[in-house]
Amino acid sequence: MRRLILITLSAVLLPATFFAKLAPQSAPNIVVNGALSQAKAKRGHTTQGTISLDVPRGYHVNSNRPLEKFLIATQLQIEAPKGVRVGPVIYPRPWLRSLKFSKTKVSVFEGRVTMRFSVTVPANFSGNSAELKARLRLQSCNDDTCFSPQTREVKLWLNVE
Repeated sequence: MRRLILITLSAVLLPATFFAKLAPQSAPNIVVNGALSQAKAKRGHTTQGTISLDVPRGYHVNSNRPLEKFLIATQLQIEAPKGVRVGPVIYPRPWLRSLKFSKTKVSVFEGRVTMRFSVTVPANFSGNSAELKARLRLQSCNDDTCFSPQTREVKLWLNVE
């Protein structure tokens, strides 16, 4: 009786195992945050801003200067109100990795990634606060697959004194 049950289960379950399709992987949950170095910025002075992302282990995002034309670069753009100047974004140094999909090394960011920029409030700025909008475009990948590019927005409030 046991043998009959075992044979029946094997006949039913074994083909299902061979023909089962792997579930498609989804893009990782990359957390994006922003911060300013000072709670209040003085008119006529500069403060520093950062946008950071946490890339889960086993994944990466392409650097701001990928080595292959088909890869989507990580790009950070900061939109500020009229008169407020935003300096160029300083990206971290990328890692060069050998991945299955490329014959050459790939320039990537992994783990905690921090991008920095400066914000200068003009001496004649009339408001008490300003909203900065950071738009981060990135493409995440693992060793086998690159996922669709994403754009993330982060709002930063600059209090002015």
